[in-house]
Amino acid sequence: MGTENQDVCAPSRLNRRRLLGASAAAAIGAAAMSLIPSAAFASDGKGDDRHDDNGHHGGPTVLPARRGIILYTVRDVISRAPDPAKGLDGGFRYVFEELARMGYKEVEFAGYTQHTSILGRQITPAEIRQLLDDNGLKANGSHASINFTNPDAFKAQLDIAETLGLPHIGYASIPTNSRYKEDWQIAADRFNQFGELARQRGIKLYQHNHHAEYNFLLDSGPLDANGKPTRSSGLRALDYFFSLTDPKLVHFEMDIFWGYVAQYRYQTYTAPDGTTRTSTFDPVKTVKRHSKRFPLFHVKDGVKDTTRADGYAMVPAGTGDVPLQKFLEEIGRPGFRHPNYEQDNAPGGTAAPGQSLQFAQLSYNNIASWRNEREDGETDD
Repeated sequence: MGTENQDVCAPSRLNRRRLLGASAAAAIGAAAMSLIPSAAFASDGKGDDRHDDNGHHGGPTVLPARRGIILYTVRDVISRAPDPAKGLDGGFRYVFEELARMGYKEVEFAGYTQHTSILGRQITPAEIRQLLDDNGLKANGSHASINFTNPDAFKAQLDIAETLGLPHIGYASIPTNSRYKEDWQIAADRFNQFGELARQRGIKLYQHNHHAEYNFLLDSGPLDANGKPTRSSGLRALDYFFSLTDPKLVHFEMDIFWGYVAQYRYQTYTAPDGTTRTSTFDPVKTVKRHSKRFPLFHVKDGVKDTTRADGYAMVPAGTGDVPLQKFLEEIGRPGFRHPNYEQDNAPGGTAAPGQSLQFAQLSYNNIASWRNEREDGETDD
């Protein structure tokens, strides 16, 4: 996930992304876990709601009812065949039971399949919905497989979304890998079209941000041999996309980790006069400028590591250097946001088959402990 190409794999599969430095970051996460008392993993999700739920001073940064997780984080547990001999369970039922026990109230999907050995066939969306209901969970979104040249296939995805009770359906890839305006214009037209199809069902279409969307467009001369601009006015691709898409039809999910990776990676551009200009990306200001267009977030953490192109290595939420709590408090409107914990490298493989659920518990405990220090009395909508 460290480059643009790594971030645009098919989003409907549970293995839709390659992991960013899995072994190194997992080691960091394990070290962070060693600092937490073992009792932390026995939490039943209670005892963390003693403050007001209105997001005001002293209240929880993330409201209890909004504490979510994208299921990509625990994809290894969902997709594996249960193995009683090794004490391993798997599938949606087991994962939902475990997440509900931890205290999570919402989930975001990253595929709708589990190991066929569990039921002797593939599970259906209606059966998944029943398991959600049985465990008191709500689905707040899904990284669906969307082909913008096939409206009928998208309507089938909307059928699934309705079955699962999804208020949002998302596209987890970059709208275009291009840095030219004309390609972003084409992508915007398609998003507006599909956003209208979703709106007709009472569902909001969203685009999930990685880092490349915040790179600078090539929109100024001189032109190359193909007549394409080679320099930039300083306009970032997603800022341009905001201006092209209808706010009522196209929404966004910022991955906070990738937002700060973008801040690290995209600091300078070559201006039309050939000089190097500096422009620092601010994830908080980006959200606040388009506040109602950001209903969903990935609460993903990382420790600073300048040996990596991205500048960070992923770790459980609340154990790294990404200012997650500060970010969520500064963007405000906690009653509107759906913050979903995510960690790409949570699965531990055969060496640590329980790691992704352990990280989910650790991250939940940390998120639930955050208390809002804002004093502005900002209300929710």
